[in-house]
Amino acid sequence: MLVCATIFSMKSLAEYLDLATLAHGHLCAGQILGVRLAMLGLRELGIDDPVAERKRLVTFVEIDRCVTDAVALVANCRLGKRALKFRDWGKVAATFVDLKTGRAVRIAAKESSKQAARDLFPDLEKEAGQQKAYAQLGDDILFSKQWVKVEVQPEDLPGFKGPRAICAACGEGINFKREIMINGRTLCRSCAGDSYYRLSP
Repeated sequence: MLVCATIFSMKSLAEYLDLATLAHGHLCAGQILGVRLAMLGLRELGIDDPVAERKRLVTFVEIDRCVTDAVALVANCRLGKRALKFRDWGKVAATFVDLKTGRAVRIAAKESSKQAARDLFPDLEKEAGQQKAYAQLGDDILFSKQWVKVEVQPEDLPGFKGPRAICAACGEGINFKREIMINGRTLCRSCAGDSYYRLSP
């Protein structure tokens, strides 16, 4: 009997850029940078197909811009699947954590990459020049790479099942051990004073 095995592999840059354009609504320099950044991170970890190994990877992104949409697409990580984590640091960077091996790599865009793009295409308008340059420049020109250690807590893992707490002040449910204990009371972060909203009159 002949058994056929499907060999998975990462898509090409062009394929990812087509998908990024559809997912994000347009192609921009940030999308190209994000695709390249994520492809590098996955290659460093030896993850050839993030779709086939979707439970193996957790990705931390550090900015809420176009780059993040591209990183999420390539790494196949989503907030709703708890495999994409957002840290609002305002940096074009992402850390890819291999849950299988415990290895993690942080890839950050070099500030000098903008000048490298201008130098490569000095006659093009900034966005057009960056798009062309970011698709062509070497990884070592575009990115810095650091091997790091990331402690992903059990409650932050995809598929975590845990007890639900109820806020003593507002009565809303709290998942994933995000409650705060103050003077013996279980509170949500908002009622504990860490709210991004306030009630309107």
